[in-house]
Amino acid sequence: MATATLDARTTDLFRGVHTVVFDVVGTLIEPTPSVARAYQIAGRRQGVELAEPEIARRFSQAWARQEAADAAARPAFSTSQQREHDRWRLIVEEVFEWVPQTAAIFAELWDHFGRPEAWQPVPAGCRLLESARAAGLEVAVASNFDERLKPLANLVEPLVGIDRVFASSELGWRKPAAAFFQAVEIRLGRRPDELLLIGDDPRLDLSAARAAGWRAVGVG
Repeated sequence: MATATLDARTTDLFRGVHTVVFDVVGTLIEPTPSVARAYQIAGRRQGVELAEPEIARRFSQAWARQEAADAAARPAFSTSQQREHDRWRLIVEEVFEWVPQTAAIFAELWDHFGRPEAWQPVPAGCRLLESARAAGLEVAVASNFDERLKPLANLVEPLVGIDRVFASSELGWRKPAAAFFQAVEIRLGRRPDELLLIGDDPRLDLSAARAAGWRAVGVG
């Protein structure tokens, strides 16, 4: 990556910060092709035809249903590798409702999103990452992801070279739980006021980080 030049706004953003923690999906990387297109391709291989807009609609509903299930859990937003695996299986089953081939479609999609070629950099997030490094700050990533994240971080730009990689399935908590942020603090050995979260989701990233005592800024 090219060395970033810090302007006054960026310098002010990083003032007093020791570690900049980046969200991953939507902040540093995004799916390529889109989620709806990937689902369509996987379904088509099993003889199932759904239009991308319909897949996008069903996916949004299924994702929201799983978020609601996590919010209703006790304790709320607790997670594990098994829960994350089950989350995506249930989402695929809802998107391809009544289709008997959902197990094969899910297996293909789980494998697909674990491959580096399924992801591309988000330019705005990359610029902020470059700026954090140019400022001499420690950088980390913390994401509502699963065990596929760490292998991806070794292969996908701009995650390559980031040593502190935290996935919710390993932390035991998903954003927006305060415990997610507390677990990251413990692993980094930092106080909340020393941490800045950069993310793309107003609720899961920005509001949740601020509620935990971190600073937060949206990407873009």
